[in-house]
Formats: sequence, C-alpha cells, structure tokens
Amino acid sequence: MVARASGRDASDVARAAGVPREAVELAWSCEVIDLHLESFIPPRLWGYDLLARNRLGPLGGRFFGHLDVPRALEGGLTGAMWSIATNIARGAGARPALLEANLAALQSTLERSGSIAVVRTPSEYRAARAHGKHAALLAVQGGNALEGAEDRVGAIAGGAITRVTLVHLSNSIYGDTSSPLRLRGDRGLTDAGREMVKRLNDARVLVDLAHVSPKGFWDAVEVHDRAQPLIVTHTGASAVHAMWRNVDDDQIRAVADTGGVVAVIFHHAFLGRGVRDGRRVIDHLEAVIRAGGEEAAALGSDYDGAIIPPPDLRDGAHAYYRLVAYMLERGWTQDRIRRVLGENFLRSWSRLRA
Repeated sequence: MVARASGRDASDVARAAGVPREAVELAWSCEVIDLHLESFIPPRLWGYDLLARNRLGPLGGRFFGHLDVPRALEGGLTGAMWSIATNIARGAGARPALLEANLAALQSTLERSGSIAVVRTPSEYRAARAHGKHAALLAVQGGNALEGAEDRVGAIAGGAITRVTLVHLSNSIYGDTSSPLRLRGDRGLTDAGREMVKRLNDARVLVDLAHVSPKGFWDAVEVHDRAQPLIVTHTGASAVHAMWRNVDDDQIRAVADTGGVVAVIFHHAFLGRGVRDGRRVIDHLEAVIRAGGEEAAALGSDYDGAIIPPPDLRDGAHAYYRLVAYMLERGWTQDRIRRVLGENFLRSWSRLRA
C-alpha cells in the first residue's frame, strides 16, 4: 500500500490521527478512493504548491487547504478522481483548449511527484497499485468545458478524461443545475445535454449526476446506456438532510440499478445542521446503503472545492483514518468498509472499462 511504502509506523499514524491502530491497519489493507478532489483549484487561483505539504491555512481548513499530494499519500489514498473545474467566465469557444491545457498541467504535476500514476482504465489502476503508486483519474467538473468539442470527448488530452459532471453550479447549454443559482423552474437537460450523455456513453466516460437538477437527473437516466454505470461523485442523502444539493432514495436506487455508486461529500452544509464531526458522513453513507444496497456507497470529499468539512475532516492526512474508525465504531464489518472505501467504485468502473 502507498502509506506502508512510506515506511511509517501504524502506531505513529494512529496517534497523529487520534484513532485506534486497528483503523490505520485496516485502511492500509484497503483500496481507499476519493471520487472528487478539487485540489487543483488553489494552484490555478494563487500558485498553491500541490507537491508540498501545506498547512490548513489562515482559515483553519475552511474552504481550501484540505489536501495536497503529500497529505493524500499520508492519508492512505490509493486512488482519487482529481478534477478540473470549468471556468464559466471563459467564453465557450476558449474552454476546450483551456481544459486540455489544465488537464496536461494537472497530469504533469501529479506525475512529477514520482508517487502518482495517471490512469485511464481499471487495468491501469491495478498496474499502478502493483507498483505502489497512487492512481489518479482525471475528471471534469462542468461539462460545458467541452462545449463545441463534443465530438472529441474520447480523444481530449489523449483520452485521459474518466468522468464528466454534466453541469456544475450554473445552468449551461446542457441543462439546469440543482443550485439555487438556477433562478427559474427546472427545464432539465436540453437536447444538447441528452446528446452529451450519449457521447459520453460512446466514449466510455462516466456520467456524473452530481449538481444536475432533479428533472435533469431523470432525463439523464432516461437516455443513458443502461449497460453502463451512472455515478454521483459528491453529494449527500436527502433522507438525512433534505436540501437542494442532495439526492433522494429514488435517485440513489436509480444509480444503484445501473451498477453505479453514490459518493458522500464532506461539506457541512450538505451533511446537515449541527454537524460536529465526521460521524455525519457515516450517517449519509448508511442512508445510501439502505436505499441502494451495500454496493452503492462511496466517498467523494470535494476537498478544496470551497467546502467547510467538519473540524476532524479538514486535514486529508487524517480524515480517511478517522472515517474508518467511525465505521468500526458503528459496528461495520470489514467487508462493508472495504466496499465503501474503494471496492464499490472499482467494481462499478470495471463494468464500464476493462
């Protein structure tokens, strides 16, 4: 495992994270995959060094400063979806070229660490892990980055894109966001949005329904290739906290029915009122499991995506160990923990690409 390759002692790691040694050893025996990291936003905004071990910053881990490459490795992450967020201030004509440049920059940065391999398929994931490396999957947050280049979805950046979130925090050519910034009724997906789903299916790129409006969600389910898994990479469960960003039981079941996963975000506003610690993430994971089954739940922190995690999850070097400790505290079996930490996603992804 990546964490063991660093030569650190499990007792030292457990002491630093404030968890039982058992939690660290279990995490090190698992694939631990985060389906949504936005940690390339700070380097784009102010030159944050992703390869350096940074502190939480002046805001104490509020909004940014949650993760960098050293802390991802220290935290036991064996894989993650590293995302490029679409800059809607850029004109549509400039976005595809900017996306390609950002994908190339992110890939170069991650691989320069020497401990990370960018992967495109489950077989490449397994090869990277066999060499003791963290496996990075490149993803796009906001499908309108591809506007005007839809016919090249499978070829952009050498086919490195593994996932596209159809819409982000604003409406786009593809349809409406779930955000209150929609400022109108819900028109769902446009014809261009439906066509984008089909193009992503053809390119074997995962369709991510995080952020899409409720009608847009069901529009995507309707046109999506049923042989391929749908995913929601960073959300909460409405059964725990009902609000615009979270998905309900019917939506969870719809994703599970395709063999996909629903990953729980770490942002306190989506986790619910009165959040004190990461145990609320476990509440949401259990709600996903109740609605969609053991194979439906996963993790999608949204680290560095301007979120405010519970205090104990603000530093990615310790957060995943703490979540494992909370899972054990709840009486979860090791099999369930392994599934949620990474195996559920790997099974799902393997249905899409060999």
